[in-house]
Amino acid sequence: MPKNDEMRPVIPALALPSLPVAGGGVFPVGRVICIGRNYASHDREMGGDGRQPPFWFTKSLPAIAVAGGDRPREVAYPPHTTELHHEVELVVAIGGGGSGLAPSETLGRVYGYAVGIDLTRRDLQRDAKRLGRPWSESKDFDGAAPVGLIHPASQIGHPKSGRVQLEVNGEVRQRGDISELIWPVSDLLARLSASFTLRPGDLVFTGTPSGVGPVEPGDILVGSAEGVPSAVRVLIGE
Repeated sequence: MPKNDEMRPVIPALALPSLPVAGGGVFPVGRVICIGRNYASHDREMGGDGRQPPFWFTKSLPAIAVAGGDRPREVAYPPHTTELHHEVELVVAIGGGGSGLAPSETLGRVYGYAVGIDLTRRDLQRDAKRLGRPWSESKDFDGAAPVGLIHPASQIGHPKSGRVQLEVNGEVRQRGDISELIWPVSDLLARLSASFTLRPGDLVFTGTPSGVGPVEPGDILVGSAEGVPSAVRVLIGE
């Protein structure tokens, strides 16, 4: 067999999902990293007791849903749950990699920011915690990570304060402030880079404020973060 045939894909090569960027272009996504309990208010509502070292989980690439348009992006209500919850978050798009970074170095690796929603099968998560099992099934499913338009940090800077909010059918369900992050973006990225190499294409969901709760088919979710001009809009489908 010719050598150039040895690297021929045996199935069609998979394309990376890409998110549109304000002003043009797309951001190819290579990995989705989600930080748990990074607002004290949410930590308390989930049974925690204050600032702890950050922990995280990942979502696979099929979880990405492009949801930054003027019309809501439909995301199907996932199977195997009767308790789908919303969690609005500031999302960091990594443009430069590195490991063992100091907090002072990390913002230079940030390409931009967006708003995302970490959709969660809360009943499955609760069962997994009770049984001491991984959370993967509760957090990782098709459309579980809707993300809005990415805005380059070169245009909007690095938001350090400002309202983070989620509305369901026009009613405010979650409201917090970026300044309330237990681990701010610079510290958070440094901690992540101590455990693995950050790479261009990483998306980091930075945590959600209190007020998480259930959604039903037909609900329209709008998440926003002050300082990030574009919202994330989702219609929960059947």
